[in-house]
Amino acid sequence: MIRPVRAVLVCSLIVTAVALLGLGCTDAPLEVSNIQVGRSLNPDKSVGSITTLFKPHETVYVSVSTSNTGASVISVRWTYQGRVVDEPAKRASFTGAGATEFHLQNAGGFPPGDYEVEVFVDTKPAGRRTFKVDSP
Repeated sequence: MIRPVRAVLVCSLIVTAVALLGLGCTDAPLEVSNIQVGRSLNPDKSVGSITTLFKPHETVYVSVSTSNTGASVISVRWTYQGRVVDEPAKRASFTGAGATEFHLQNAGGFPPGDYEVEVFVDTKPAGRRTFKVDSP
């Protein structure tokens, strides 16, 4: 009689451990696998037309691809000649790979020059891309 009780207890402990490990995995931070900049987005939120040269009235899109299951706050810092233009953030949660998009637009048009978008995951730097706005 001792063996069946022990077997049930061991099985119960294994099931509990697996369940707890499964819960912990969803709290893992997201890992950035790619950062794309371009003029348009695909339905999966990846960039459809990758470029680093824009006209003043175009919308600039950035797609932050992540490769793992997890949840994090993804934020970007848009800068123009070293000055911060915008710093939006989004809560992202994925089971498997995913993409989070951000965009920058200016109804009056962007001044020509050099720009940068820096990506953060839970306030930690995760990468950056530079782009340029050309004269009209």
